[in-house]
Amino acid sequence: MRWWKILGLAGLIGGVAVGVTLGARQVQRSRREYVDGDIHELRDRLHARFAECAPVDDSGAAAVAGGAESVSA
Repeated sequence: MRWWKILGLAGLIGGVAVGVTLGARQVQRSRREYVDGDIHELRDRLHARFAECAPVDDSGAAAVAGGAESVSA
């Protein structure tokens, strides 16, 4: 009966190792997407995302949450 426990533990460890390997590959793939891409295209996409989420006040500057007005010394 003991060898069933050892076999089950080995299978569990193998499953975890496969999961970690597949996760690492996914991270490398997503990182390579940014590294190998055109830097200007990436900058433009980031500017577009920022423009969508940052509210603009009357002076044309983006309002930052927790700005200098709310900071106490």
